[in-house]
Amino acid sequence: MRTQRTPLQGDEPAQYAWRPAPGELSVAVVPLGHGEEFDGAHEAHSHDFPGIAYFETAGGVVRHGRQTRQVEAGDLFVIAPGDVMGQARSDDLLGARGWGVFFTADALGPETPGAHLAWRTHPLLFPFVHGRATGALRLKVPQEQRAGWTARIEALHDELRHRGDGYREAVPAHLTLLLVGVSRLAADVVGDLRENAEPLLAEVFDVIERRYPEQLSLREVAAAVSISPGHLTSTVRRRTGRTVQEWITERRMVQARRLLAVTDLPVGDIGRQVGFSDAGYFARTFGKLHGMSPTRWRQFNHLNAR
Repeated sequence: MRTQRTPLQGDEPAQYAWRPAPGELSVAVVPLGHGEEFDGAHEAHSHDFPGIAYFETAGGVVRHGRQTRQVEAGDLFVIAPGDVMGQARSDDLLGARGWGVFFTADALGPETPGAHLAWRTHPLLFPFVHGRATGALRLKVPQEQRAGWTARIEALHDELRHRGDGYREAVPAHLTLLLVGVSRLAADVVGDLRENAEPLLAEVFDVIERRYPEQLSLREVAAAVSISPGHLTSTVRRRTGRTVQEWITERRMVQARRLLAVTDLPVGDIGRQVGFSDAGYFARTFGKLHGMSPTRWRQFNHLNAR
């Protein structure tokens, strides 16, 4: 796994960009634990690619953003591009044993656009792709599933290490299974937020998930959770790095990409299905966020899926 460090200005942390060698699959598995090191672990940093950190055993701490969290057995951290990981100390992971899995957005291969879209449909998994929103999402692998998670990651590691016949097909398959597992663990993340003293965020994302196909404004979300629009705006921005309207738009864009990839519906119909009554406004919004029109995105996606 080759990375290139880009120091940023002022107090901002360094960013590490993936620089794969020609022909190299953009998937990497690295051991995590006391004494293990990989690029960037020694300093506060972010990556321009997503990843997960799974711990089989408890021990030490993980630092991300401004938080320091005790590592427990079964912890799974979902790390988005742009998420800041804190400066690590030599004994941070004393006693812990686990794996980091990192990949680029196209690692699942152009032949599986549906699978690539499916695992990021929940609002709180958007940062897995886009970053700089909620920070690393912490999930918990149930005890009865932990042996399976370890075996799955070790199988991926072995494929990358030994590069036997068919490894180029096996690696995306193993990665897909891991990401399906992430999706399933995160399926009740709104409930997890309620249990972790974030009832307002839980309610906001619940409203967005239920009502994004409709006409939905900041004022309507605020009314649904019974606080003022101003208070809602400042609270959500402070806790997630995004506004309510940005979350609504992002949820709509995820569904729009899915429909563009797996259906032949006209662009205007897709816009209406995801909450845009004006087809032109939908196309302009999509183009601003993706750098191309919905029609061009669909053509590009289908071309790469061949």
